[in-house]
Amino acid sequence: MLTENIVFSAVQPSNNLTIGNYIGAIKIWVDIQNIYKCIYSIADLHAITNNYYNNLKTLSLNTLALYLACDINPETNIICLQSEIVEHSQLHWILSCFVNWNKLKHMTQFKNKYSKQGSLLNKVTVGLFTYPILMASDILLYQTNYVPVGYDQKQHLEFSRKIARNFNKKYGNIFTIPQPIIPKIGKITSLLNPIRKMSKSDINSNNYISLLDKPELVIKKINNAITDSNNPPIVKYDIKNKPGISNLLNILSVLTNISIVNLEKDLNNINYIQFKKIVSNEINNTLFKIQKKYFSIRNKEKYLNSILINGNKRAKIIARNTLNKVYRVIGIK
Repeated sequence: MLTENIVFSAVQPSNNLTIGNYIGAIKIWVDIQNIYKCIYSIADLHAITNNYYNNLKTLSLNTLALYLACDINPETNIICLQSEIVEHSQLHWILSCFVNWNKLKHMTQFKNKYSKQGSLLNKVTVGLFTYPILMASDILLYQTNYVPVGYDQKQHLEFSRKIARNFNKKYGNIFTIPQPIIPKIGKITSLLNPIRKMSKSDINSNNYISLLDKPELVIKKINNAITDSNNPPIVKYDIKNKPGISNLLNILSVLTNISIVNLEKDLNNINYIQFKKIVSNEINNTLFKIQKKYFSIRNKEKYLNSILINGNKRAKIIARNTLNKVYRVIGIK
């Protein structure tokens, strides 16, 4: 039975989604879609910060088809396109007038991404700098109760919560203060550099598994994944000393629904080649089901667009109601 609580989450339509997106976001969305009122957005405005300018429509439909292929239900959930709901941008501007510049400058992801690029201010766009405000607008616009977030996104959600608290303190109870839903599994990391998060925007595609990768490519990427030089090999979860093995165990645990503790017991005394074969097989079993559904619906663009049109209408009703409240308290209406 659905509760009245609203969940909001979004993924950028930049490149194909990865096994990391599936495990860290979409699989969680599927698990909670019959519990909460869920709004799942395709964040095409955010994608512009990564220079995806020319084919966002195609990428957005690809992402929508993958949502559906991963069993997101468009009947019970709201699936919407960020750019089609102008209230996102309108609230972004208003909230930007309530955020301290110095606070934005110290956002961790911003600093990590650009601190190594020499003259920072000559390389970063204003859009990327204010990205967290748009993210806050996305969340607060829908009076969101819960947001599924990875460990690396906790700062952005706390930033949203702080904006909401500050705005409410000044104008009354306008925004719901969102709470995190944090996955129990660790983050899925890069195959070749397992101390970094797996990212679909990585310039080296060998660092991630795309949901549309062919079986032989999955096998190749997993075979090349970094492990360690333990002799004899030990399949054990140890983020600090065995990040590569731990990452593959995370993936295997989620896809098989077997705890890491039990996997460690089951995989005792096998070598890394055997371990990687097991991981590859399980990934390919999962991707086979996703890809079969994806390719059966991707070319049905009329159907896909109808889902977005319907979802956009439903999302806009909630968004407009929130924005009207904001306009009234600041004196625009």
